[in-house]
Amino acid sequence: MMSRRQSIAFRSCYFALFAGMLLVCPPHAPADGAVVSVQLDAGKAGPRKVEDATRNRIIADYRVAWSSAAQALQSNSIEPLHGPFTGEAKTWLTDTITQQNRTGLSRRFSDQNHKMEVVFYAPEGDLMELHDTAGYHLQVLDRDKVIHDEDVTQRYVVLMTPAADRWVVRQLQAVSKF
Repeated sequence: MMSRRQSIAFRSCYFALFAGMLLVCPPHAPADGAVVSVQLDAGKAGPRKVEDATRNRIIADYRVAWSSAAQALQSNSIEPLHGPFTGEAKTWLTDTITQQNRTGLSRRFSDQNHKMEVVFYAPEGDLMELHDTAGYHLQVLDRDKVIHDEDVTQRYVVLMTPAADRWVVRQLQAVSKF
């Protein structure tokens, strides 16, 4: 049986270890440890100006959304989509995962780099349209065997809306050009 002093020391070490893990592997990092890079240019936003706090929240929440999407598409589980996605974006990703489950395929995303530009920010602050030029490494797997491997540059039109405690991706539409 541990003494009270040993128990406190154990809990302190456990907490320090857990806190250290969060610093090394932040919550927005995919399982493979890669960090999703997001840059946001809000200079041309209108008709409403994007405040610094909103800009920082959009960057953080978009990073979480892509980390969650990558995790969902690799594990063929919709669980990571709850929270960062809603509406058409969530439906599209859920349908994609359902199809992958039927075929036995999965996708692995790495080296994600998102360069976003705010093109519209509603006067009421309830909708933001962004253009994302995303670069990433994509592998398609048939069970554990890589059957396709490429570097991708894809453009997305993104609609984000505020939820209770974060911004969520409502629409994620791949386009050939802006």
